[in-house]
Amino acid sequence: MATDLPDYSNDPAFAIHVGGKLEVRSTIPVRDKDDLSLAYTPGVARVCTAIADHPELAHEYTWTSKVVAVVTDGTAVLGLGDIGPAASMPVMEGKSLLFKEFAGVDSVPIALATTDVDEIVDTVIRMAPSFGGINLEDISAPRCFEIEDRLRAALDIPVFHDDQHGTAIVSLAALKNASRLIGKPLSQMRGVIAGAGASGVAVCRILLNAGVGDIAVSDSKGLIYQGRDGLNSVKSALAEDTNKAGLTGSTEEALRGADFFIGLSGSTVAESAIATMAQDAIVFALSNPTPEVEPDVAAKYARVVATGRSDHPNQINNVLAFPGIFKGAFDVRAHSITEGMKVAAAEALAAVVTDGELAADYIIPSPFDPRVAPAVVAAVSAQARAEGVNRI
Repeated sequence: MATDLPDYSNDPAFAIHVGGKLEVRSTIPVRDKDDLSLAYTPGVARVCTAIADHPELAHEYTWTSKVVAVVTDGTAVLGLGDIGPAASMPVMEGKSLLFKEFAGVDSVPIALATTDVDEIVDTVIRMAPSFGGINLEDISAPRCFEIEDRLRAALDIPVFHDDQHGTAIVSLAALKNASRLIGKPLSQMRGVIAGAGASGVAVCRILLNAGVGDIAVSDSKGLIYQGRDGLNSVKSALAEDTNKAGLTGSTEEALRGADFFIGLSGSTVAESAIATMAQDAIVFALSNPTPEVEPDVAAKYARVVATGRSDHPNQINNVLAFPGIFKGAFDVRAHSITEGMKVAAAEALAAVVTDGELAADYIIPSPFDPRVAPAVVAAVSAQARAEGVNRI
């Protein structure tokens, strides 16, 4: 090892990462030549021949139908940005760890040494026969939208960009419960979302589909509205479906009288702007590790406050969604994850919090709540069957 590297031996985060967080284990013993002859040659040849003759048998006699590829190009890792594929691996290993710990789903982290959309799509398509699902992770916008759309069109297995849809599902569940707490239906709410990247767009879309009255979305240049210069195709489409009032100012200006704020931007919002929100306001300051507004500041004016951090109540954490969603899809061998399945997951997640438990500091369950994964799995499987995207 090079002697000029920093010494991290006293940092517990580094200590648990020594050698990585994952390993591959066999599911059968190989104790003698008879075991070996069945697990490998010559016995394995009979299984290969059968699969060659009847490809569907691969789902029963290999692991492919129950393993997720966690794929990144390292361009949008956590709040660190474009740090490259090698530096992204601790996060991808962590994602695989969460799949296993929270839903018993096996996965393989894959960091690609390319940021070219065509190359990423082609690479994933070529390796897809080895997997039952593709979880896209930490790929920057707007490239992530095209990559997911093209893979969904090309493959007959679930493709899911968690930065978009995991955040959207958990945010919808949390907003549903906040709405239940304050006694104001989603249809009567006007909200503001700061951030028009992968998660911001997906959250906006799922909330509109759930019936939220109106949402104004902002990016680094201010509010998005029809006719604004410099909008890409994703933002132009968003402009057509949002901001019914035609607001043209800043995020903070749009907050005046708003019922909810969802921050997914990494920016900051002034306390004075939060103070202008409607009575019983809802604030989800989700940038991590530094929220758009500090939770104790937001709590002066908002009835409900959530963050992306584990050291505050109401953590909007994707781990509440993605393990159960893939497990539910795998259980029925769904060929895709539909919008209906996402909404079903959000509704199941919201319903975990009972009326007796619902409170301003408890609108969303903990990832360690044993009710979470089974509820999401059951809802996703049932919805897949209802929509006919299941194969068993």
